[in-house]
Amino acid sequence: METVRVRLLNYANIHVDCESGIAQELSEFFSFFVPGYKFMPAFRNKLWDGKIRLFNNMTGELPAGLYLHLLKFIEQRGYELACYDSPQYGTVDQHNKVDVRELYNFIGRLGLPFPIRDYQFDAVSTGVHRKRAILLSPTGSGKSLIIYALLRWYLHNHDEKKCLIIVPTTSLVEQLTNDFKEYGMDSENMVHKIYSGKDKVTNRRIIVSTWQSIYKLPKQWFSQFGVVFGDECHGFKSKSLMSIMNKATEAEYRFGTTGTLDGSQTHELALQGLFGSIYRVTSTKSLQDNDTLAKLNIKRVVLEYDKKTRAEFGSKVYMDEIDFIISHGARNRFITNLALSLSGNTLVLFQRVEQHGKILFDLIDRKAAEGRKVFFVSGETDTTDREAIRGIVEKQKDSITVASLGTFSTGINIKNLHNIVFASPSKSQIRVLQSIGRGLRKSDDGRVTELYDISDDLSHGQRKNFSLLHSFERLKMYQKEEFDYQTIKVEIK
Repeated sequence: METVRVRLLNYANIHVDCESGIAQELSEFFSFFVPGYKFMPAFRNKLWDGKIRLFNNMTGELPAGLYLHLLKFIEQRGYELACYDSPQYGTVDQHNKVDVRELYNFIGRLGLPFPIRDYQFDAVSTGVHRKRAILLSPTGSGKSLIIYALLRWYLHNHDEKKCLIIVPTTSLVEQLTNDFKEYGMDSENMVHKIYSGKDKVTNRRIIVSTWQSIYKLPKQWFSQFGVVFGDECHGFKSKSLMSIMNKATEAEYRFGTTGTLDGSQTHELALQGLFGSIYRVTSTKSLQDNDTLAKLNIKRVVLEYDKKTRAEFGSKVYMDEIDFIISHGARNRFITNLALSLSGNTLVLFQRVEQHGKILFDLIDRKAAEGRKVFFVSGETDTTDREAIRGIVEKQKDSITVASLGTFSTGINIKNLHNIVFASPSKSQIRVLQSIGRGLRKSDDGRVTELYDISDDLSHGQRKNFSLLHSFERLKMYQKEEFDYQTIKVEIK
């Protein structure tokens, strides 16, 4: 029987020693085509076969988070496993023994302003036990509290190494720090924030940073951390983010948190290689059924265009269609009137700032009743202003915020939101579900959240246009998440 010999090279990688034939099998087992590879220049020019290979056949290295997948490979093929201790890092599959009662009592002593929920405690317990995991939990489930509890446990049980929390935006640096303060931490004296050129050196044991601020730092800088959190970890598929995790070889504990993964095998395996296996904390449907999150009512608004316009789109490409849609006067007036007709706080989401977002904002702001607050948020809006707007909105009852998907789909929490309008077509599962999550935090009045999903029917004959096809993709997401929805058709001229 062939033997596969495994040892922990460091906390980022394991080393696999085996016969060359098995190594080739491993290379194929951990290889996947990149979505859309056929359209990429490197593939078209025959410089690349379109695959990502997570196992390095030359060095025998494999991301440590894929150890469980390696075990599956070995079992399926009937090979024998031999694990060897590393004098510095220990064994590959070493887990913590968790005394559930002791852990629960520890969290109780943290002085949280509210009790930890059962599913949150289970997530913390799982993290402590496994030492690494992707904690998949929807927006509104309290991911920051899970991070906080794991962080406090680590600080209590480990005296030397520091803690690194990586987030995608400066807004999230501030928001997460403020959340910790709300949970009872003296954040001003315990947390060091890194963004916009702030000092990278500190004696504080907790560092919250944007990935853009640290990805170019040398490996030595990352050696100070014993635990790394990747918040909104679905973005860690980029080379810069992956390089951060690969530099943090001394981080024994590695946790990724996100509300949504994109569903592709390539993406999920790459993330598991960085953080470990996926642990589903809870679901949006469960939180709604338990009355933790607001109920959601989706209205799919399909805008139908006249025959002449449909015929003109018989040979249009995607970008031409988008340009037409976002500049269509009647369509923008419809969105304007819709936003103004809704009661409660409303979020209107767009994709293009100059061509669409600012036009919608001007139309809405011009027609809004005197005294009604209308805000505009894009990537150009600095962190302080975004936080100020968020704070104002949470105290309003009838405001309208026109915001780009890039700034408000991920990581921005609004506690008093009643309506969401998708003004631009999108089929990104992550962006759609994260955007929906913005409106599922229960408002003070306990209202059902209304989502207006706007799409455009420009189909002609057997040809379905891009916006309509994207709408069908979103519909599949709604069905998968068990959201209630209805379809409304509106003629647009």
